[in-house]
Amino acid sequence: AEAFRLSGSSLLTLGFDRPEGFLAVAASFAEATLGLAMVALLIAYLPTMYAAFSKREVTVTALAVRAGTPPSVAVLLARAQAAGFLHELDNLFEMWETWFVELEESHTSLSALSFFRSPNPHRSWVTAAGCVLDTAAFRHAALDLPASPHAGLCVRSGFLALREIANVFGQPFDADPGPQDPISIARAEFNEVFDALLAAGLPMVEDRDAAWRSFAGWRVNYDAVLLQLAALIMAPYAPWVSDRSLPRR
Repeated sequence: AEAFRLSGSSLLTLGFDRPEGFLAVAASFAEATLGLAMVALLIAYLPTMYAAFSKREVTVTALAVRAGTPPSVAVLLARAQAAGFLHELDNLFEMWETWFVELEESHTSLSALSFFRSPNPHRSWVTAAGCVLDTAAFRHAALDLPASPHAGLCVRSGFLALREIANVFGQPFDADPGPQDPISIARAEFNEVFDALLAAGLPMVEDRDAAWRSFAGWRVNYDAVLLQLAALIMAPYAPWVSDRSLPRR
């Protein structure tokens, strides 16, 4: 009881109890300093964490305008065709390349941010990241558009960021997967999206087999780590992302 009273008086800077002896006084001062340091850290960290969270969510919310809620590749590309920004997707990929870089920095130094949920319960930074990565991979593999480096750079920045975050939580993954390794997306699911976009008037490549191999070769870089993070933070439903991490029955 005496130790509890003395420790609480020192740590919480109440100062109503006075210890006897030099060592006890020194320990009391050290504990009082620790208490002040904890308050200072809370004051400094909470605004920093909220600022990073808010910046992350602005981009996630903006994606909902183009990709719907929950986000999907088919909706994003179909709206791009209908609204006339299909040939401006590079701007989207550039923005998300920067977003992934900032995500890696903030979510590895402040790992608790990974569990901060979006204000909208049907949105998540993980499902948004998966949608953008799949869209970039699909654009590179299946759309008959002029070659552009931005889609590939977006995918690379994305899977590097997700891997670093997964490392923080000790999630295992293959750091050097082969292009022929299996992914969680079935060929029939790829064909379904391919046919839907073809019907929506998007310019699709003629060789569907080559498109599938290219898409799978991109997806394999982030497939496992994306699903592990979706399961870890219990992300809401989204096609090709959290639905793969849910228990199968």
